[in-house]
Amino acid sequence: MFSKILIANRGEIACRVIKTARKMGIATVAIYSDADAKALHVQMADEAVHIGPSPANQSYIVIDKVMEAIRATGAEAVHPGYGFLSENSKFAEALAAEGVAFIGPPVGAIEKMGDKITSKKIAQEANVSTVPGYMGLIEDADEAVKISNEIGYPVMIKASAGGGGKGMRIAWNDAEAREGFQSSKNEAASSFGDDRIFIEKFVTQPRHIEIQVLADSHGNCIYLGERECSIQRRNQKVIEEAPSPFLDEKTRKAMGEQACALASAVGYTSAGTVEFIVDGERNFYFLEMNTRLQVEHPVTELITDVDLVEQMIRVANGEKLSLAQKDVKLNGWAVESRLYAEDPYRNFLPSIGRLTRYRPPAEIATPESVVRNDTGVYEGGEISMFYDPMIAKLCTWAPDRKTAIADMQDALDAFEVEGIGHNIPFLSAVMGHPKFTSGDMTTAFIAEEYPDGFEGVSLPDTDLGRLAAAAAAMHRVAEIRRTRISGRMDNHERHVGEDWVISLQGKRFDAVIKADRGGATVTFDDGAEHRVTSDWTPGDSLAVLDVDGTEMKVKVGKISGGFRMRYRGADMAVHVRTPRQAELAALMPEKQAPDTSRLLLCPMPGLIVGIAVEVGDEVQEGQPLCTVEAMKMENILRAERKAKVVKINAAAGDSLAVDEVIMEFE
Repeated sequence: MFSKILIANRGEIACRVIKTARKMGIATVAIYSDADAKALHVQMADEAVHIGPSPANQSYIVIDKVMEAIRATGAEAVHPGYGFLSENSKFAEALAAEGVAFIGPPVGAIEKMGDKITSKKIAQEANVSTVPGYMGLIEDADEAVKISNEIGYPVMIKASAGGGGKGMRIAWNDAEAREGFQSSKNEAASSFGDDRIFIEKFVTQPRHIEIQVLADSHGNCIYLGERECSIQRRNQKVIEEAPSPFLDEKTRKAMGEQACALASAVGYTSAGTVEFIVDGERNFYFLEMNTRLQVEHPVTELITDVDLVEQMIRVANGEKLSLAQKDVKLNGWAVESRLYAEDPYRNFLPSIGRLTRYRPPAEIATPESVVRNDTGVYEGGEISMFYDPMIAKLCTWAPDRKTAIADMQDALDAFEVEGIGHNIPFLSAVMGHPKFTSGDMTTAFIAEEYPDGFEGVSLPDTDLGRLAAAAAAMHRVAEIRRTRISGRMDNHERHVGEDWVISLQGKRFDAVIKADRGGATVTFDDGAEHRVTSDWTPGDSLAVLDVDGTEMKVKVGKISGGFRMRYRGADMAVHVRTPRQAELAALMPEKQAPDTSRLLLCPMPGLIVGIAVEVGDEVQEGQPLCTVEAMKMENILRAERKAKVVKINAAAGDSLAVDEVIMEFE
């Protein structure tokens, strides 16, 4: 077995690999850029080597620099994680020339499966079901439009060397095909150094289901069930689960066998994933093969009890698989939520900054429940603009899907992240969405259910009543503490009244609070009664309460006259007032937001790639105004209405902060 491996990656996946290596008694080497000098993976590894400036194209994906780190540390093998150099055949070749093991597949398999056009041809030859499309390279936007018409809209425009949703666009008409071709080409060149584009039919009502395969160099290949990855935004997976709530055993077996047939056709070894698009009739079509460890691999590990990183290391060491297909058993249900540094209230735009608070829920592992958090950040650390915005991958496992989802809701409620925008509210909203809980979703779920973006969650009346009761009880505790601190009278109870008015999400609850040593009983004016117990004390940012026998984990912050409470995707200002205070508050005018309708503001910290208009231009609703690049993704900003451009404050190449004015309109 190897005595030392280098992890050619960063963030949570580097930390994940280090954990398994440590368990196996293998020393680890981390590499890091300027931005990652204090990163968690650097702290966890046995050794760390600086490899260059912050941009990935000057550090993490520069093969020569990684090779220098390998030579300097004497690493015998390299685990590439995902992204960066994980599917770069030139990197695998450089390792082979140096006599260093690549913890991944052979060079030939990377080359054949890394090119989507070639991989589709090989899949067809291996009798794997494939999507109709144009297999040749496309030279320009005119040809893209012509081919799209021949295939028939809608079509998917994809980067041949792509992955992770980069360089991918759906086009429903000629204009979108033309624009999508150029954007895909630009993103592909930026992310992969390869701007080749191809087009295929976009399957309607699709589900994205993938098969995990594992193969050794002795001719053995098995599949470890499937993962449902249909909850996506801009072709980037957000929530995954294993197994899929849609597949039956017959379809699972057929997909698994075809996945193994494809792996065998290219002499594949190591862990890999064959992705399929599955329609409403369970017809499945090959999409691509990822010749690396997938981001969502933990859910497979949780239902199979197989450590995929360990298996990759053992296969790279020349060992035979210890499992046969008959040994693979799928047990229970696992769900993964990807926590991203992006603001769901601002159309999921990237957010960067320092994590002023980062408190994940406690990780647990029992026969009935698992909470796992794969992360690469820590409280006080910084989310950089240079890399993928992932903060963590939160996973839950339970004997059944309903319980796994409920456990995920609780874990998200308890996950504290402050200092940056993040998508926990959105993840919570999805977990409670009827279409998701029923398992009846497609890859269009987010676009269909949140067509105007995410605007928070309106909680059902049952939850609002419980939260109102909790807020009243918490306010009473805070008031008692305040009177004690003031020292006005020994008998502090005299200063805390029993009548309160609680308002949240547009609803008003008139309440009477009766407290005792065990907790508080809150009675509303309609006669509804709630019993609240908790050990919450003022200043705690997380309240764990029992309300009528139901445990509630609520993130709490102090605001004037009440609390900011976050629960199940809702972010609420909850006011607790005396009846007289409530009467006066009702007379106060609402504060109006400033009018920015005549300004185009930069929605995120990013780089201006290009300005599409000039001063004096009349722009129409939906017309592209400029392109901003942030965290490896291009974002086209469009006109919200008809207007005339009167001033442009930025130019291509400028780096802007959030809300900086890009242009002004008449």
